Amino acid sequence: MLDQNLKKFPKDFLWGASTSAYQVEGANHEDGKGDSCQDVKELPKGTAPLDVCADHYHHYREDIQLMAEMGFKTYRFSIAWTRILPNGIGDVNQKGIDHYNDVINTCLQYNIEPLVTMFHFDMPNALDEKGSWSNPESVDWFENYARVLFENFGDRVKYWLTINEQNMLTLVGPMIGTLRIPEGTKNVVKETYQQNHHMLVAQAKAMVLCHQMCPSAKIGPAPNISLVYPASCKPEDILAAQEFNAIRNWLYLDMAVYGRYNNLVWRYLEEHDATPSFAPGDKEALAEAHPDFIGFNYYNTATVKRAGLDVKKDEHADQQKGLSEPGYCEAVDNPNLVKTQFGWEIDPLGFRATMREIYSRYHLPMIVTENGLGAYDKLEDGKVHDDYRIAYLKAHIEQVKLAITDGVEMMGYCPWSALDLVSTHEGIRKRYGFIYVDTSDEEVGSLKRYRKDSFYWYKKVIASNGEDLSE
Repeated sequence: MLDQNLKKFPKDFLWGASTSAYQVEGANHEDGKGDSCQDVKELPKGTAPLDVCADHYHHYREDIQLMAEMGFKTYRFSIAWTRILPNGIGDVNQKGIDHYNDVINTCLQYNIEPLVTMFHFDMPNALDEKGSWSNPESVDWFENYARVLFENFGDRVKYWLTINEQNMLTLVGPMIGTLRIPEGTKNVVKETYQQNHHMLVAQAKAMVLCHQMCPSAKIGPAPNISLVYPASCKPEDILAAQEFNAIRNWLYLDMAVYGRYNNLVWRYLEEHDATPSFAPGDKEALAEAHPDFIGFNYYNTATVKRAGLDVKKDEHADQQKGLSEPGYCEAVDNPNLVKTQFGWEIDPLGFRATMREIYSRYHLPMIVTENGLGAYDKLEDGKVHDDYRIAYLKAHIEQVKLAITDGVEMMGYCPWSALDLVSTHEGIRKRYGFIYVDTSDEEVGSLKRYRKDSFYWYKKVIASNGEDLSE
């Protein structure tokens, strides 16, 4: 395509950035908060504990003020389930309600729309010990939690996200520290996708509840979507890409939007004797849910070739690399792409292709809820010169504009992350933020905030509504 006549970003485009509670807040045992599965898991050696992180719990006013200085229109953050319900169910912790009321009100004070993620990898430990998502009661647990959120915050929160990266909870749950497989399980695939089914039903019920309790609010899912390329034009590689697209991506969005299982995934589950059991009412609950928009996290694309049964899953697989399915597809490096310092491929054009494909399938407004570059930032004389991050974000924002020109309905862009935080499994050393936080994996620092070069660049981007991307 020539792409000579480009459309502008919408006037009400939601520029912002994202964080999650367990990765940024710290204060794990303050003001009545209960343990989540993240608080009790064994952390990778050499990474910072989660009791401090960026100490956003105590610095949120300062941090939101810095976001306002950048010109944020929205701030995507998650609520820690165990700050609200320390045991996951039962008594509500008023101090937790008060905290998030203040976070929301501080955002609104600066004309920043709160974009609230209900669940971001942090199942309450008390419920984890009851089986977590393996327990059919998890559907009711989550619906009850959603009700408490809507009752307390629904008068001010217009945008809700249900479950962050449910596909990653299913595909790489052990790496994230969230997947509990009961001892003695003989069919791990069946158990995994039964848990996934419970999450799908829980999400559906939360969406219905949101529309009932907060009729002016909007709600949507937030999976991690990476368009899958075939490694070659061999027909068998193209089939492999179709299959992995279904397993990795479309299962989650087909269910969220249409309330039904993707046919290729169902076939995969049949082959593994792993089709989930439906409880009475599940089918109806899934069909009744209708998202208002799609939130999605994008970091890169994936590339696969046809795989034999002897292909093994990579034990070091994470959200963006090494995912293979024996007998279906084998992940391979894309020789046309460069990688980050942490081994993730960089594919801005694939971002546009992903947005096009999502929109062509679902025709719903979309907001990017994560996209960013993790790197070894260096603080020198109070400054961080992260030109590499600026180049990364510039290339991806350009593709959002091109997608808008393609007719894709884009609501907003929230890169990961607003400020430095503890990465899922690679610690604080893998920095993503516009704001540098003085702390490390080895020791807690001063926690002083510093504006990176990307801070000033993104401020200019927002002020120009995406028109000025000059470095």
